[in-house]
Amino acid sequence: MDDRIELKEIETAQQDTADNEVVRQRKEKLLRLRSEEGIDPYVVEKWDCKDILEDIQKKYDHLEPGQEDESTVVQTAGRLMTIRRQGKATFADLADETSRMQLYFQLNSVGEKPYDFLKKWVDTGDWIGIIGHPCRTKRGELTIRVTEYKLLSKAIRPLPEKWHGLTDTETRYRRRYMDLIANPDVREVFRKRSKIISSFRQTLEAHGTLEVETPILSILAGGAAAKPFKTFHNALGVEMYLRIAVELYLKRLVVGMMGRVYEIGRNFRNEGIDIMHNPEFTMMEVYWPYANYEDMMNLAEELIRNAAQAVGTMEVERDGVKVDLSKPFRRATMLDLVKEHTGVDFHSISDDDEARRIAREKGLGEELKGNESRFAVLNLMFEAFCEDKLLQPTFVIGHPTEISPLSKRNPDDPDYTHRFELFMYGKELANAFSELNDPLDQRERFEDQLRKKEAGDEEAHAFDEDFINAIETGLPPTGGMGIGMDRVAMFLTGARSIRDIILFPTMKPKA
Repeated sequence: MDDRIELKEIETAQQDTADNEVVRQRKEKLLRLRSEEGIDPYVVEKWDCKDILEDIQKKYDHLEPGQEDESTVVQTAGRLMTIRRQGKATFADLADETSRMQLYFQLNSVGEKPYDFLKKWVDTGDWIGIIGHPCRTKRGELTIRVTEYKLLSKAIRPLPEKWHGLTDTETRYRRRYMDLIANPDVREVFRKRSKIISSFRQTLEAHGTLEVETPILSILAGGAAAKPFKTFHNALGVEMYLRIAVELYLKRLVVGMMGRVYEIGRNFRNEGIDIMHNPEFTMMEVYWPYANYEDMMNLAEELIRNAAQAVGTMEVERDGVKVDLSKPFRRATMLDLVKEHTGVDFHSISDDDEARRIAREKGLGEELKGNESRFAVLNLMFEAFCEDKLLQPTFVIGHPTEISPLSKRNPDDPDYTHRFELFMYGKELANAFSELNDPLDQRERFEDQLRKKEAGDEEAHAFDEDFINAIETGLPPTGGMGIGMDRVAMFLTGARSIRDIILFPTMKPKA
């Protein structure tokens, strides 16, 4: 066993033992509080929290050292993070969801009985309501001199400071509540995530786009090339799937004359877990009738730029690479990017065997099954040699029709489609089409996907007869797009892993 892993396990075991002892002692204290004082710290239902700490700090920042505003009473609440007892005076740090501030309890200010109660029964981690006067100590720290307080709830478990600030990543993800207590920066990341999602909604609604909700459970898993999660509906006696995308439902709504529609919600894919992938993740999908994929490119830039403004930065940096989101995003075809990064010009390749031979020469022999078309090889070359080079925001356009079963063909070159994928820092952020609305073409492409599924491709698109019926009813020219909200949040907040911007990421159960 690696010495570092063994040492970590020993330290974790020792800490667990120490924590368990604290829990035992605090449970005993809780029982004594109930029996000796007749007080149950969990019966309080309400506290009038008139002031949050951030507002108190802004409003009374003008106070000079040694000055107190006795004419003002603040009433707040929060969690006690530290307690420092000094005879007839006690200092403590109070934290709420906005900030952290010092408290000053003095025997003469709160009274003898409340002060003795504080010393005997109140611990770090407890929730407490505070009434007092803002002041600044002689050392210059803005403080609340407490005149009254109320114990609102007791904590049995120790605060995460006892875990050295809770830096262990697995513990942080498994016990996110502890992570949020210990690391205010983490709370800020999730606030920014909420601002990003709110900004997306504001931008879309400013364009007259209606937010809707579509099923998470369905008989077919369609709208993307991905492996779904299966479940079973007992009453109906049928196998069902968690959705992998919302595309087909939203396009049904466009057929149904709902106009511009969008949805922000969870999708589920039964695939691997890494720093960029989680089995459940958040997508935004939007569909505009009478629009095309170029309109979606413009919308993507606007959405991301507005979201960056919402979190306070138009310039982001990752691994030393700076991106200025105020500048127009690059637009390039997949063919041109493959030529740029490999020297191979697929414009001049018309033979599948030749394409596979070139791929093998480039070191992709293990990725080939031997029956790929030149279009599939083009996409393989793009994924292998181009994606991770696209650090600056880049719209990749001109995808082969073969790998784009829901996208409208380019009328000037039907082997390719009016589709784009947006990449940034080498990762895909968005996928969009001029939506295929030819029901005959759509049926042929679904049939091709069905053949691939029957040949063993678990990610091939399902054949959705009802969707064909909807397209046959008439889908107007439509532009559609999906954007990965988790990845947008990662790049705009500087998060290194998707788990850092999902409050409760999927984790392997402990043995």
